[in-house]
Amino acid sequence: MNNPIVSYPRDENTPVSHLPFSPAVRVGDLIFISGQASVDKAGKIISGTFEEEFRRSVENLRAVLESVGSDLAYVVQTRNYIRDSANTPLYNQLYREYFKDPLPARTTITGCLPPALHYEIECIAVPKAK
Repeated sequence: MNNPIVSYPRDENTPVSHLPFSPAVRVGDLIFISGQASVDKAGKIISGTFEEEFRRSVENLRAVLESVGSDLAYVVQTRNYIRDSANTPLYNQLYREYFKDPLPARTTITGCLPPALHYEIECIAVPKAK
């Protein structure tokens, strides 16, 4: 049996992190995107309201997906991290703006982020259909 080819795609649009992880790993037709938070292109945390951080995090996720030949419509699973569970209703509202039916599988964990972050998202996706 052959081992699947593993690649670590990246381009100039991929948000940078100073932490030890790859933004994206591709194994065959599965694309694993590491947690994306509210950071600028240099990896500096950009604080804001929950909504501002949510939108910046999902836009960073979108940028990584696009850099590896996918996009939000091809996400099959998300994992979401919310610092304050009081933001869960707003999170659900904002999430529906970015992810449409049929919705990806989803896990949401609250009360788990450091004070510097309101929100973080990671996902598993497949490449865009050709």
